[in-house]
Amino acid sequence: MTTETDRTDNPELSGSASSSANAWEEALIADLRANGGTPSQGPLAGHPLLLMWTTGAKTGKKRRSILTYSEQNGDLVVAGTASGAPKDPAWVANVRANPDVTVEARNETFEATATIAGGAERDRLWDEHVAQRPWFAEYPAQVGERVIPMVRLSRS
Repeated sequence: MTTETDRTDNPELSGSASSSANAWEEALIADLRANGGTPSQGPLAGHPLLLMWTTGAKTGKKRRSILTYSEQNGDLVVAGTASGAPKDPAWVANVRANPDVTVEARNETFEATATIAGGAERDRLWDEHVAQRPWFAEYPAQVGERVIPMVRLSRS
């Protein structure tokens, strides 16, 4: 199980479902920060997670996503699985429009450039991501005909 969220940094989200989801995310983030970037409890215990802030493609507002990552050649790599949904997650459109992102991983925050890989590079990144995170192998069957975007996060 992975999580991909697309939330603002504003804890004042409207509606009980949004507030409930935001409370869960805030608890997850607190756990991440208390444990060197890896949650210690819940369904994501032990998963390597990062926080990524993008600029909204339509709104221009900062958006936070919580993503599972792999490491490849000194960069962090994330997959746009949208937890198996048939559409790309919103953060993919955001990095297409503005590849400058802020990343927090392993209790370190840094600026990065997000590059959406294509062709053979995308396939190589996917294969290595699945090798490091085997549970991702199930996502292609869940997303239908959509090709899951692979994004390399390189320090700026």
